[in-house]
Amino acid sequence: MKIFRASMSVLLLAVFAAAQQENTPPEKMDQTPVFRVNVVSRTTKAVNYRHRGGSTTVDMAGTDLMPEIRGRAKVESKNGRLQINVDLSRMGSPRKIGPQFLTYVLWAITPEGRANNLGEIVPDDNGKSSVDVTTDLQAFGLIVTAEPYFSVTRPSNEIVAENIIRKETKGFEEAIDARFDMLEGGQYTIDMPADQLPSATAEGKTPLTLLEARNAVAIAKAAGAAEYAPDSLQKAQDYLNRAEDYLSRKQGKTPIGTAARGATQMAEDARVLSLRRKEAERIAKEKQMMLDRQQKAEADARASAEAEAKANAQAEEDARRRSQAEADRAAAEKAQAEAQLQQAQADAARNAALAEEQKAQAAAQEAIRQKEEMRQRLLTQLNQVLETRDTPRGLVVSMPDVLFDSGSYTLKPAARERLARISGIVLAYPDLRLEIEGHTDSIGSDSYNQTLSEKRAASVRDYLVDNNVSINNVIARGLGKGNPVADNGSAAGRKLNRRVEMIVSGDVIGTQIAPGAASSAPAPSPQ
Repeated sequence: MKIFRASMSVLLLAVFAAAQQENTPPEKMDQTPVFRVNVVSRTTKAVNYRHRGGSTTVDMAGTDLMPEIRGRAKVESKNGRLQINVDLSRMGSPRKIGPQFLTYVLWAITPEGRANNLGEIVPDDNGKSSVDVTTDLQAFGLIVTAEPYFSVTRPSNEIVAENIIRKETKGFEEAIDARFDMLEGGQYTIDMPADQLPSATAEGKTPLTLLEARNAVAIAKAAGAAEYAPDSLQKAQDYLNRAEDYLSRKQGKTPIGTAARGATQMAEDARVLSLRRKEAERIAKEKQMMLDRQQKAEADARASAEAEAKANAQAEEDARRRSQAEADRAAAEKAQAEAQLQQAQADAARNAALAEEQKAQAAAQEAIRQKEEMRQRLLTQLNQVLETRDTPRGLVVSMPDVLFDSGSYTLKPAARERLARISGIVLAYPDLRLEIEGHTDSIGSDSYNQTLSEKRAASVRDYLVDNNVSINNVIARGLGKGNPVADNGSAAGRKLNRRVEMIVSGDVIGTQIAPGAASSAPAPSPQ
């Protein structure tokens, strides 16, 4: 099945990275806390494996942390699950990454960013490891991370290997583009320095499973499990004590490992439960604080309303008394005031009408003057580019046929240069209307001349629109040979008839200035 290519972005944010974005150097510490989250950006791919499609293979390759890692993963679809066999080689000790890292964990990451712990990877003395696991996921990418213990529920950001999809891999390639914080905002963050973890001071022959258990219990305690999940923490401690007892009595790896792994798993449960209960406690406190503030605000509002009501009642009584006292005086003055008011209103209305009429006349005269001035200025500017004359229809810009190749509607470079200048001019005047009219001589059929005139007009229109003149303000039409300006019986007359005219009009430039107002400085002849 064809693999559809897509990119996957696993985006992780860190306090460390945020400080860099603010151009603030990270604060140096004497000791590095365990699992203080440093988040990295990764790009890998997920595969939606074929349901009951047999087996297929992806490669496993090391990251920058351990680039020498090599391996492969065979994925086989069976009833209701996927069987995964992973072989890895050239794996170094996880402690090379940091003293807090004791083991490796294989993860399946869905396209939505959900992480599924598939199991622990423990390389032998030659750096090799092989694991067989199953998953009910259908689409996922495979990564290997360094971890403090095997039962973590979220991967660290120390990714040492990831899957590489082959060309022959069967399935749909998918992007993992969900936002996905490796440690869920710092679930494993504690303030215990890494060199003070139990594993840092253990004897060299202590079994790995016991080192993981000791660290898991220590991390759970640091997360507050003694307060928030004491029962789970006590069970983890009991398992750990049993494993320590087996070690002291040299009972062998199997009983030690069984008790130690039980302690690790129970400690992780206690840690996760503690975080959930802390969050619930925080939410409950915030709700209580909000409720307290709301109750106080309601009480203050009631008291304020009562005081305001009392003040309003007193103010109303005072106003009633003042109103009664003023009513008698107002009655005596009312007749005189009404007469004066009527006289003042009549005078004001007459003066306002006169002023408004004068204002309207002045505004109309000023508008006419401005339009005439703008029209004259536009006429002068256009004449500097192409010959322009003032007519009742508007300002007519003439484009002789030498701006086109013979029998063609393609604009010559000189025409495009002139039109570019025209565009710059008309853009400075709002609401101008441009009518582009194409004309031909009488040589040729009516159909040919009509088509040629239309195409030449359209070429001019399109060039103006390409130079930012609004298409809503420009129309183009061809008039064929029907509007000659000279006798078609001579070559000179036909040349004058072959033209494109642009009529520039609009209320913004008013009516015609005056007869004979065309510019005395015609444009230079086209090249």
